[in-house]
Amino acid sequence: MHPLTAPTRLVAQVRDALLGDIAEGRLRPGERIIQDQVAQLLGVSRQPVQQAVLLLRNEGLLRDAPGRGLIVAPIDVDHLRHLYDVRAMMEGLAFRCAAERNAACARKLGPALIRDGRAALESGSVAALIAADMRFHQLIHELSRNPLIAPLMAAQWAYTQRVMGEVLMRDGTPQEIWAQHEAMMNAVMDGDGDAAEQLAREHIRRSAAIVVARLQGEAPARLAHAANNGTPNSSMPTSSSPT
Repeated sequence: MHPLTAPTRLVAQVRDALLGDIAEGRLRPGERIIQDQVAQLLGVSRQPVQQAVLLLRNEGLLRDAPGRGLIVAPIDVDHLRHLYDVRAMMEGLAFRCAAERNAACARKLGPALIRDGRAALESGSVAALIAADMRFHQLIHELSRNPLIAPLMAAQWAYTQRVMGEVLMRDGTPQEIWAQHEAMMNAVMDGDGDAAEQLAREHIRRSAAIVVARLQGEAPARLAHAANNGTPNSSMPTSSSPT
């Protein structure tokens, strides 16, 4: 972490710095958050740190430690499955609406986002990849012209960022993700709502499969099978809506 100098929005800045360290694996599950140390590293007082860690606890990224204090929470696999069930439905709807309602705007803005994603991929930075991934999905939410999608998805972005970090730290996965993103964007730019929705749901299903398999300690070959089939193990629920 680097010292923060901006005098405004300190709580949000501290929260984002901690979230970034969790998503990028510098703060691992079970690691204790020492507020005085965080304040010193970021160059802020203890008050914004106290507020920031409470926000992250409410978002499920931190939890109460035995005795007192807070630790980084492990990813809850059941919560992750529920989250990706919802994401599959919401992203599918967003991509369909974007294709059917805003293909022309997607043709103007989409290629630059894909280039940004490829540049992030070349950089090898997990932080840059997460940021590019979020911009990609947030643009589609805007292009959907459905005013409910963006705020509903934003409520889960912190946990989603944390899960993205787990996915992106898997060798080879970022390359596959941006190939999928490009295909999804092409469908939107072509105005093909059916293809855009189907590709979006498959993308979410594959991401869920990879991270669940990773959390459950599957072997690399099993991870590859999960990514292709979206079924990391027999306990992963299957339905008409991909997870």
